[in-house]
Parts: sequence; structure tokens; C-alpha cells
Amino acid sequence: MKQSWRWFGPKDPVSLDDVRQAGATEIVSALHDVPIGEAWTVEGVARHKALIETTPTGRSPLAWTVVESIPVPDDVKRLGKGATASIAAWIASLEAVAANGIHVVCYNFMPVVDWARTDLDWPLPNGATALRFDNDRFAAFEMFILKRDGAERDFDAATQARAKRAFEAMSQADIDELIRVIASALPGSTTDPLTIPAFRERLSQYRGIDHARLRQHLVEFLQAVTPHADRLGVRLTLHPDDPPRPLFGLPRVASTAADYRALFQAVPSPANGICFCTGSLGVRADNDLPAMAQEFGPRIAFAHLRATRREADGASFHESDHLDGDVDMVRVVQALVQETRRRPGSERIVFRPDHGHRMLDDLTKSVTPGYTAIGRLKGLAELRGVIRTIETLEGHLI
Repeated sequence: MKQSWRWFGPKDPVSLDDVRQAGATEIVSALHDVPIGEAWTVEGVARHKALIETTPTGRSPLAWTVVESIPVPDDVKRLGKGATASIAAWIASLEAVAANGIHVVCYNFMPVVDWARTDLDWPLPNGATALRFDNDRFAAFEMFILKRDGAERDFDAATQARAKRAFEAMSQADIDELIRVIASALPGSTTDPLTIPAFRERLSQYRGIDHARLRQHLVEFLQAVTPHADRLGVRLTLHPDDPPRPLFGLPRVASTAADYRALFQAVPSPANGICFCTGSLGVRADNDLPAMAQEFGPRIAFAHLRATRREADGASFHESDHLDGDVDMVRVVQALVQETRRRPGSERIVFRPDHGHRMLDDLTKSVTPGYTAIGRLKGLAELRGVIRTIETLEGHLI
């Protein structure tokens, strides 16, 4: 398996030399300066690739192997094949990427907001901090800050009571921070940052779009783009919903094995694949990740390996160490290693250590939440050890 690292460009606090020292050889990146919905150019992709792949004398080479992500504009999610201009721009971006020799593209189809958390520095017993989704604080945001119509129907009476107490205990600074974390787009997000009024307006545009309609719009998008991906030799990898359940009264359509199975049946093109994110999928107790890794193995070109720990209420969770939490990481990695072994070397699965705790020196530095250097370094080292052990025990290093 190819070891990769997400890099946000020259302003990323983690340098390319840091990546080299972590032991990764592949870079996962994107043109984060291009507005959502605007087509990437061949020249723009080439410039970014040169930043990554122009290797200083004596340094280990790096390769830009995965694009994460080409954002899918909001109108595609609302209109499906009717969003012709946005789909055309997405295809143009795909062609620019392929022209530069990059053949794996990650994307997501989460409406209005991308990945969602309520806490970016939740204290752990060892003094490190983690990303967390606190369902009570999220309910407080929904009911008392966003004031979404019908939000109370999504939470039971006990949760509503706890959410009210949580809201009443918040200072204005606490409220502002919660708005920033939930509505203003987390690092790597492919949705627009929103004010509360803009958030309400965007939600109103989704009236009448249920699970079936959103899935149909995703199928229509894939029917439009996969012929081009096939022609260009690009693997499209759909990132799971994070968390994998409806939020803000909106449906989500990439949360379960059944969701992905339906998409692969609707659009059987080999270009239509999955970004196997164990942290996102692992939030649901009904997702059997080792079984999913085996079933969808041929469609996995890219994997995010991290673990989450579900909390007592069944709805809250936090990011655990990469080999702990509720993800059976060893069995997942074993399935991915076995799938990789069946492929030519050029088609090996690319994985990255996804997210990491804020720890050691990073506790006092400016960091990108979830994308700290030391936490991910620790995760990559643990994952690398699991991979090498499996390869050794199975008698076949790859």
C-alpha cells in the first residue's frame, strides 16, 4: 500500500520536509485557492504539482498521487443533471488533473456542510486533545442558535433538555466558537463557509429533497462524469458522510454499505469507487468495516485510516488513537493489504493517516485542526507497523 499525507499547500504548517520525515511518499492535495464550482486549469494543476514534486537536492522525492478534493458545487446536489454548468466545470477539472498524470480523485456529496464537529480541542486524559462531536452541543446549535424549523423533532426529550442546559451555560464567546466550528467550514471542507442567515437560506433551498431525490442527483452526477473518468483512466472515490447520518434535517446518501451498494449498481463503471474512510463509517455501529473492505475492495483506490470512539449516548463520538476506538483496524488493514496484493503495482491502494490528536509540541503551535504533524506521524507509524506485520506473517511483502 502507498503511504500518503494530506498537504494543504505552501501555507500548511506541516512542510513537505515534515512529510518526508514522517515516511510518506505520496501527497494528497488540491487547488484550495480555486473557488468552488470554478474549473481547474491544466496550468494551475501543473504549478501545484511542481511545488510538490520538484525535489531539492538530497531530498526524498514525493508524488502528488491523489486529488482531495474537487468540490461538487451545491447546485449539483440540489438539481442533479440540471446543474449543467457546474458539472461541465467539474469535468474540466477532472481533465486538468488527468492531463497532469494524477489518476485518483476524492470527492463528497454532503449537502450544505462537509464534515461536522462541535469541538476541535477536546481534552483527553493523557493531555492531548481530539476532535469531537458532542450531540448535546450540536442539538443546542440546531435548536437555539440556528433555530431550524422542526429541529426538535430530530432529538428525544432527554437530549432536548440537556441541549437547553448546555446552551444556557454558553457565553457569547462559546456561541461564536460553536458557530465557527459548525458553520464556517472545517479544514479541507469542500462546502462554503456560512453565516447563520446564509445557513438558514441554504437549508431552505433543499425543501422537498429527500433521501431518494438526493441519491438520484448523485447518480445523475456520476452518470455524467464517469464516462470521462473511464476515458481518462481516473478512479473517482466517494468519501462517506461524516458523521454518517442525516444532519440539519437533510438526507445523506453515503453512510452505509447499502448506500454504496446502490450507487455501484446504478453506475457500474469501474471508475465509480469509494474513499474508504474508517473514521466516518465507524461512527455507525451497524457498519461492519472489515466486511465492507472485503466487499468493496475492487472499488477502493484510496483509504482514510483513523478510528472513532462512540460515546455512551450513542450519538456523540470523538477521534481515538488510530488502532483503538470502535474500528477493528487490524482486520480492515488486512483486507486492504490482501486487495492490494491482487493488483498491479501501479494500482496499489493509497492510504493516509486521517486526522490526529494534538499532542506534544503541537499543543503550543498553530496547527490545522485534525491535521497536526505529530498526531498523524504517530498514526502513520502505528499503521505502518500493522501493515508490515501482516505482510510478514502472510509471507509476502508488497
